Amino acid sequence: MIMSASSIPRLRPYQRQAGRAVLESVRGGHGRTFSIEIARQGGKNELSAQVELYLLARAAAMPCDGVKCAPTYRPQLRVSMRRLRDRIAQAGLLRHASMREQTVALGAARMLFLSAEPSANVVGHTASLLLEVDEAQDVDAEKFDREFRPMAATANATTVFYGTPWGDRTLLERAKQAHLEAARRDGVQRHFSFDWVEVARHNAAYGAYVEAERARLGETHPVFLTQYCLKTVPGAGRLFSPSQLAQLAGAHGRISMPEPGACYAAGLDIAGGDGEGAPRASRDSTVLTIGRLAFPEAGALVQEPRVEIAEHVAWSGEPHERLLPRLVDLLRDVWRVERVAVDATGLGETIARMLAAALGAARVEAVKFTSERKSELGFELIAALNGGRLKAYRGDGSAEHREFSRQAAAARVAYRANSTMNFYVDESEGHDDYLVSAALLVRASRGRTRRVAMGRVRA
Repeated sequence: MIMSASSIPRLRPYQRQAGRAVLESVRGGHGRTFSIEIARQGGKNELSAQVELYLLARAAAMPCDGVKCAPTYRPQLRVSMRRLRDRIAQAGLLRHASMREQTVALGAARMLFLSAEPSANVVGHTASLLLEVDEAQDVDAEKFDREFRPMAATANATTVFYGTPWGDRTLLERAKQAHLEAARRDGVQRHFSFDWVEVARHNAAYGAYVEAERARLGETHPVFLTQYCLKTVPGAGRLFSPSQLAQLAGAHGRISMPEPGACYAAGLDIAGGDGEGAPRASRDSTVLTIGRLAFPEAGALVQEPRVEIAEHVAWSGEPHERLLPRLVDLLRDVWRVERVAVDATGLGETIARMLAAALGAARVEAVKFTSERKSELGFELIAALNGGRLKAYRGDGSAEHREFSRQAAAARVAYRANSTMNFYVDESEGHDDYLVSAALLVRASRGRTRRVAMGRVRA
């Protein structure tokens, strides 16, 4: 088939470098495997789509299949299918194409898009054109080895792993290390890595965006390290480094009463929650953390407010029915918080619902601690700390300050294969009430903006 390439997006030099290596292996029947890491939004999906387009057009007269798998069918594979169809249309070949559930065909050649979810049934397919693994860092290695790898065996098909790093035990990292070792033996490059700096060389707007992300997240944030710098994170360790703990220490004093004109938010960790993660069965405290919000100047690179922890209030063994009126009074009538994020796991769900009724639904965010939600809180907490946007009040010798500082220093983190994390204090080292409450406070502060005074002009 004759393609018209004039309207197809032009690949950047780094994309062409990796694409040429893949196509050389396919054309030569070498059956090599490759790993390609490109910084987030740097064009790995565009590269994949154009490789697929070339191979389908080249083999359109022959009944043959390529296979692409990803952690989920929706949205990941559906997005890939639409992108491939768009490139076929731009090449002027749409009249020869068809798109069905899980399949994009050009003539007699097809690309099959198969989910790598653990429950997906994919056995029986053959990848004679190409085998691709998208977001390989999130694909279960055992699932791939058992059900996808054999698809390339019959035709000795080339295999490509796409993604960004995460932990050191992922399918992508395993492939990368094997490819680096093979290159040391025979000199053939099989691993390609293009970080955000390389992408920014060809796209100034992208570079400006990533610079803003670095300011927002901090250079040591796991997402920035993995998605943009293409570095792996360790499997487990302390949540905060000594330098991060030093950043947490603020210079402002503890505030027992709200200041006129100030804006406040809060995080509330409810005793008895059975959230995902480290055991918390012995926890018996409810912790309310109040934070004063300091807003950035207009035009600042990062627009999230600075959160200055103003007060800690903790209750141990307090029945929830007696606790609720005190919480309503503190949040609504004393501090008049803009927003409060509440641990709504287990017993906390009722408290969150009653607080929403008393304060108004718009001022209460109920947070159920699923593994994904806990992970989000952890990443937000690290970003706020790295960016200097979370500060504790200076040490005042109080039990509350000592406990918060102890939990922050004792906190651990586990980075998991599905690009999520869990943070906790090991049961042997005590509780994590104050830490979780602080994370909820950070969540409550997100999206808050400076209030503009409105008044009537008198004639």
